[in-house]
Amino acid sequence: QVQLVESGGGLVQAGGSLRLSCKASGFISGINNMGWYRQAPGKQRELVAVIIRDGSTNYADSVKGRFTISRDNAKNTVDLQMNSLKPEDTAVYYCNAERLRSIFWGRGTQVTVSS
Repeated sequence: QVQLVESGGGLVQAGGSLRLSCKASGFISGINNMGWYRQAPGKQRELVAVIIRDGSTNYADSVKGRFTISRDNAKNTVDLQMNSLKPEDTAVYYCNAERLRSIFWGRGTQVTVSS
């Protein structure tokens, strides 16, 4: 099993920044993809950004140029730097990890952007 714990959510005004962090523990060897998803009220969970172990990344179109995902394989962490936040970025943000074809999720952290 892999345990994922997120931190860094909160309330911010539009145009502001937040940094989310996720720490993996447990059976962490073999983790390949790590990423961030979000779920707004009444909507499906959606991909925000993903980073492969080699450092390659992929972003949702809605966050390109504003969000940056990074990973520290030695510390088993994945961060999401969110800049120029918009009210539509308001959601619960979930950390995600893929290990040997199994998917693991954190409990989520709330991000609220006020207009």
